[in-house]
Amino acid sequence: MSRLLDQPPFAPRDDAGFLAEMNLLSRFHLDGCLEYRRIWPDWSPATDIAGLPFLHVGLFKRLLLRTTSDTVQHRRTLTSSATTGSSPSQIVLDQKSSVLQAQSSLAILREMVGPEMRPLIVLDDARSLHRRSVTARVAAAMSLKPLASEIHFVLDESVQPPIVRWDAVREILLHHNDLLVYGFTSILWQSWTSGQFPAEVRGLLAGKRIHFVHSGGWKKLESLSVTRETFDARLLEGLSDGSHVVDYYGLVEQVGIIYPLCEHGYRHVPRWAGIVVRDPWTMEPLANTEGLLQSMNVLAYGAPYHNVLTEDLGRLVPGECSCGRAGRRFELLGRAPQVEVRGCANV
Repeated sequence: MSRLLDQPPFAPRDDAGFLAEMNLLSRFHLDGCLEYRRIWPDWSPATDIAGLPFLHVGLFKRLLLRTTSDTVQHRRTLTSSATTGSSPSQIVLDQKSSVLQAQSSLAILREMVGPEMRPLIVLDDARSLHRRSVTARVAAAMSLKPLASEIHFVLDESVQPPIVRWDAVREILLHHNDLLVYGFTSILWQSWTSGQFPAEVRGLLAGKRIHFVHSGGWKKLESLSVTRETFDARLLEGLSDGSHVVDYYGLVEQVGIIYPLCEHGYRHVPRWAGIVVRDPWTMEPLANTEGLLQSMNVLAYGAPYHNVLTEDLGRLVPGECSCGRAGRRFELLGRAPQVEVRGCANV
């Protein structure tokens, strides 16, 4: 198990220790995954994180990669919420990685929403839990399970378009004043701020303390001219001052690693993860210029998704953040032009 998980997610870290763990993990995957070894046949240990062997995110739509080892027990498959006409990414989950990734998500989310146990409302259908192939949307919701005193799935997908079971939401609000609510970004907006929200239920929200947690793309909201400021203000309207909206960026290809948006508008990198920004044409690493984001972590053993070049644009931001979190931070700037719109992580 990685010693990087022994401290809070945004505590200072030894970069040399992170590089050493990533070198060992890369060798582990090169030894156990034939496809990965064919792409990087002559790789030798890197002297900086930019030299670590990576895979393009699109490869996970075309291959079901798997690392074979006596220490790895493969389990279910995680799939992205692919857009119409596109293939979903597929990530093979294993027991060892799942434990580490659950610890990672919990540590990061606990810092953003607090450690208190409270009911969790999930804007999804409970039947999604029983499928062999788990969607990224459900996996994201279940990362909040350790902070939930009880869990309520309130989306009914047996009808189209799906509807929220407002009677269930009403019963929860009648008995609780402090809640967690998770939803895919567009689903949360369309349900929680829509004209379909019953007046009685909206009245019950007054004075409640709610932490909204959301992830996923903003494409649908951009088409509706919804800004982040409008999004947050509408969700928090009428709630107590302790309420908060937590927006995080993550990839199904980097399960367990989430990059929360701080109050100053920056994404923060947990100490067991890394971010490199590359020039789209030369692949050279960039210091503080816009380029393609590359995300990496030390928590992935079942397949070589520990180091992934994305199709998302970003920029590393030098210096320390006023929010007090140590480590690297970056701005997420959108999608690279002329690439396939992705399901769960498009921006």
